[in-house]
Amino acid sequence: MACKVALIGFGEAAQAFAAAANWGSAAAAFDIRTDAEKRADYARVGVTPCASARDALAGAPAALSLVTADAALAVARETARDLGAGAFWFDMNSVAPETKRAAEAAIAAAGGRYVDVAVMAPVHPKRTAVPLLVSGPHADAGASVLEGLGFQDVRCVGAKVGDASAIKMIRSVMVKGIEALTAECVLAAHRANVVDAVLSSLGEDWAQKADYNLDRMLAHGLRRAAEMEEAARTLEDLGVAPLMTRGTIARQRALGTLGIAPPEGLAAKLAALGSLNVPA
Repeated sequence: MACKVALIGFGEAAQAFAAAANWGSAAAAFDIRTDAEKRADYARVGVTPCASARDALAGAPAALSLVTADAALAVARETARDLGAGAFWFDMNSVAPETKRAAEAAIAAAGGRYVDVAVMAPVHPKRTAVPLLVSGPHADAGASVLEGLGFQDVRCVGAKVGDASAIKMIRSVMVKGIEALTAECVLAAHRANVVDAVLSSLGEDWAQKADYNLDRMLAHGLRRAAEMEEAARTLEDLGVAPLMTRGTIARQRALGTLGIAPPEGLAAKLAALGSLNVPA
């Protein structure tokens, strides 16, 4: 079967998309990790593993860039020459509009068609039903390609690269900021032995929210911190000082750096963090 999509980066999002769309061997994937766990990921989803990005991109009419925020621009620049003329580069990374415009310049110079894609919700459980915003001069054509690949909720939001990512980055100031505030609140409440009282005063669903937010930070805090560095850059480019966002970066990174698997339940998470003497 001919390759119909290249996956550059094969982490959580790429795996979720490939499995839901059932691309199988029609998807060629490359990831910088080469360990046994990553090889098992390829086998489980059924995609074709490649030894290099060049191999994955060879002959592919479309590529999904799903790397870390801090690597997105470098990957676009390093692989642009390997993208076929007229092929689509869907930049699905959570980075600032200026970062995406720099990536577009590299892809366009090599003859590719760049599309700014913002993934607007966690990839689980929706997977290919996750909302996608797309922008740029090739947004309309790109949206059709994405729908052909199995994505079910694709919306064009602008003719300029950066229009989609601006929405995502500015939204992340709130979403990831609430996560960081939640962690700060419950860590302090745990030390004061008033967790139940504090959370019940906020509302009946706040214990569940706090558990979810801590779970996301422990599992993905480093990735979220990298994304929020890009959010801070977005704010600075707009002339808004990222005062709160800098705190979000620090809190996300502090929990992500711990490298622990989130235990089940809020009490267990707080106990684990307490045993590590994490600064509140």
